[in-house]
Amino acid sequence: MIYWAPLLHFYQPPTQVHWVLKKVCQESYRPLVKLFQELPYAKVTVNINGVLTEMLDDHGMSDVITGLRKLGEKGQIEFTGSGRYHPILPLIPREEMFRQIVQNHQINSRFFGSAYTHHGFFPPEMCYSRDIVKPVLDTDHQWMILSGVACPVDWPMDIIHEIEYQGERLAVFFRDDVLSNRVSFRQTDATTFIKDLKGLKGNKQDIYIITAMDAETFGHHIPRWEEIFLAEVYETLQNTERPAKENKGSPKHRDLMQPLPTAEQHSDLLRTVEAEETIKVVTICELLDLFPRGQRVDPQPSSWSTTKDDLKVANPYPLWKAQGNTIHQFQWQTVKIAIEITHKAMGVATTEDSRRYAEIARGVLDSALHSDQFWWASRAPHWDVNLVNRGLMELREVILNAYKAIKLSPMSEEEKTEYYYRVIASREIRNKITDQLFLT
Repeated sequence: MIYWAPLLHFYQPPTQVHWVLKKVCQESYRPLVKLFQELPYAKVTVNINGVLTEMLDDHGMSDVITGLRKLGEKGQIEFTGSGRYHPILPLIPREEMFRQIVQNHQINSRFFGSAYTHHGFFPPEMCYSRDIVKPVLDTDHQWMILSGVACPVDWPMDIIHEIEYQGERLAVFFRDDVLSNRVSFRQTDATTFIKDLKGLKGNKQDIYIITAMDAETFGHHIPRWEEIFLAEVYETLQNTERPAKENKGSPKHRDLMQPLPTAEQHSDLLRTVEAEETIKVVTICELLDLFPRGQRVDPQPSSWSTTKDDLKVANPYPLWKAQGNTIHQFQWQTVKIAIEITHKAMGVATTEDSRRYAEIARGVLDSALHSDQFWWASRAPHWDVNLVNRGLMELREVILNAYKAIKLSPMSEEEKTEYYYRVIASREIRNKITDQLFLT
């Protein structure tokens, strides 16, 4: 038996504008919900970041939330945990990781209720380092999914490896990057995809294959791809199960008064039985009960956009903190200052006014850690000066309010001056980024 576990990742950044969100919702999210409603046998694992859940509600698109919740209640989809604002977890302090993961759980639990079980964890962009394991374990997740390039041992197809951390163990699944990318970039079709799944079985009795991609791939990035590909795959696999379940269609059970099948029909029936015996669609959680545990592994720091060549030159997050990308370096310097000054503000704000500014800084900082500002600065080939600038303005707002809190606190003037130097440094870095946006 081949067990196929598909995962869809739903996300839009907090800086997204209404008309784009509406377009994505209309082209992708609603059609996907409709597809699963119309195919009650179809299953999928879903990650939706809390920021998007809130945005859908705020922008009058809560029907998507309702649809996903009902599908979860029926058992067609399972949800995963993640970071609320889709931060690159390995590149932020551990306490910020934990905060993002907890907030994501709180928000999605509020909107999805008991359907939001989140046994698994989807690190944004599948960005992994060993530093993220403790926050994932501390928030009661049982498994985590990573890119296939992160796998440090022979490819696991009939066992589930584990990451061990301070005596605790976390199951780790690896995405089939090749099959996933073929779907994401329309380099396959339903028939070829099913054939490729079968071709991976070899002589093993049971195997599993996980594909994962952006939900926006279907309908938004590739028009009607949810119909042309995804629905076609689900329907083909389901149709192959019906003859065996109903004991109809094969010569053995055919009414003797009925004409014998043609050669073409007989060939179709044989393909039907073969497919039923070899492919079953499941959620990732179901794999935990189907396959034994393997060895303890230490996955490589990476993302689902990382190549083997990137790993060779120690460039694990090429679209978010690339070697040689000056804007990335400046962006992360600004993030570091924003985090440091906000943490200080939260610790020293004792008056009503200072607490108000500190809380504003703290709230905006959560949002300002989103990954898109770095992705759009990667120039590989992604480049958008406005989206880079929006992230920069959020960080500026964090620093402004954090320093205002410090200025109104009972800290000594010497300490206040020390933190004002950081404000000045952030301003100089911001000007360098802005110059790059103008000149590049």
